[in-house]
Amino acid sequence: MGTFHDLALVCQSLGQTGSRLQMAQMAGEFLAHLDTGEAEIAARFMVGRALPQGDEGKLDVSGRAIWKIAAEMTGGADQGEEIFAAAADFGEAIEMLLKLRPIEPEPTLSIREVSDRFAEIAAIEGRHARKRKLEAMRELLARASALEGKYLAKILIREMRHGMSEGLMIEAIAAMAARPAAEVRRMHMLEGDLGRVVRAIRSAGTIGTAEAIDASGRPPAAARPRPLKPMLAAPAGDVAEALAILGPAIALEQKLDGARVQIHCDPGGVRIFSRRLNEITQSLPEVVEAAGSLNSRGAILDGEVIAIDADGRPLAFQEVMRRFGRVRDVERLRAEQPLRLFVFDLIALDGELLIDRPYRERFATLAAIAAEAGLELPDRSLPASLAEAEAFYAGLIEAGGEGVMAKALESRYTPGVRGRGWLKIKHARTLDLVIVAADWGYGRRKGWLSNYHLAARDESSGNLLEVGKTFKGLTDEEFRAMTERLGALKTDERGGTVFVRPEVVVEVAYSDIQRSPRYQSGMALRFARIVRIRDDKDPEQVDTLGALRTEFDRQLVKPR
Repeated sequence: MGTFHDLALVCQSLGQTGSRLQMAQMAGEFLAHLDTGEAEIAARFMVGRALPQGDEGKLDVSGRAIWKIAAEMTGGADQGEEIFAAAADFGEAIEMLLKLRPIEPEPTLSIREVSDRFAEIAAIEGRHARKRKLEAMRELLARASALEGKYLAKILIREMRHGMSEGLMIEAIAAMAARPAAEVRRMHMLEGDLGRVVRAIRSAGTIGTAEAIDASGRPPAAARPRPLKPMLAAPAGDVAEALAILGPAIALEQKLDGARVQIHCDPGGVRIFSRRLNEITQSLPEVVEAAGSLNSRGAILDGEVIAIDADGRPLAFQEVMRRFGRVRDVERLRAEQPLRLFVFDLIALDGELLIDRPYRERFATLAAIAAEAGLELPDRSLPASLAEAEAFYAGLIEAGGEGVMAKALESRYTPGVRGRGWLKIKHARTLDLVIVAADWGYGRRKGWLSNYHLAARDESSGNLLEVGKTFKGLTDEEFRAMTERLGALKTDERGGTVFVRPEVVVEVAYSDIQRSPRYQSGMALRFARIVRIRDDKDPEQVDTLGALRTEFDRQLVKPR
């Protein structure tokens, strides 16, 4: 039986290892000594995922709640400031707090048991759900040793800080199974969940988005494919740069200011998934109705929904998010805030994955079935020259659009990957970043968390590194709501700064990027301003330091 204490020891050792190769080997050897079910869970736990991809939001256990429970158990609430000053991170603070108990429990938790407890907490709903969740969490912490408590906390707040990113875990799984990393990477691209990759590779060795999709990409008729992570786009400065990168064989599409959706149509009905792979079918009945005629085709569509006013004109992104995840008063909200669906890619049809087909072929098929089903496509151009491409872009901007997507006609669909097959060209320079801390305001903003510390992801380590701060862009109402939201994510507070679980993603506009010795990232945004709150994005989808470096280098190239 794999013990949670053993997993904690391995995580501890990973944090003390500097070599990526040694880390992958260490994690792979640990997985290899577990049975399939334990290895599936451990792969998730080691990268800070308490539950399978798409299910974590149901846990609803914040760092503040974990601290409060541990403080009540140990009577150490009055030592909080001293503990946080001495601790390297939140998990270590919990460990120090649990060591204050007169008698420390023997480590008896198993990996499976912890996973089962997490699933039970996530399943708690209805009357007094919050209270019952915390009671269940208290029972789990009471049984944990100090070291186990440290890693329970780290997994729950998704802040492992030992360098084991999803990319490195893919290498660890490859080491575990003695399989090529490229093969495991493709499996993860299709499965979207590291645990399911481990289970697949340890059992049948199959690849796909359902229990039994094989390498051909065709599932059995009874299987219902899981959602795939959406393909991501890298930024480009302008249309000319996009053409230089992708070549002349491109399509330009209207960039929509909406929320990404993945629509699954099969004989079992329509299912809709958000960018973060959460199922939101109940929230969007008009999308279900629009795509319902494709149920016999086994289709998976990639698209976007935008909010519209009474005259059919697009509204701000925040209006779309009013509808996401709502399961009550849906018909009333539908009347108050109608949505408009656009589809722009075809991931599967008739039970066959199309991700290895070129974009030109996928779109041609999509256009044909969209016409039959009455689905709307975004404005699109196949420019024959740079002048034609720039004219299309200028026309969209003049009409109030935010930019274009440039797509290579021969590009494949790469789930979860920010490749160079798709590029986004925005009228304003923006980045998607995550809030990792906030300062208490003063003056008119007194009592609000209003100066937000913004971080990008270091693609080499997977860590989040700060690249700037901003107190600009939100309304008073949004400041109040953000203060409450970040308060629930609090993991520490020092000197007027509240450190939070990195969960809130924001789109940030800026004037330029400068070198900065102040930040570990080495870069800082100037005149940063929050454009919108990206509740549709997961922290793993924020922009990377590589993207910032590219933008920084681009600034040095002056227009002719």
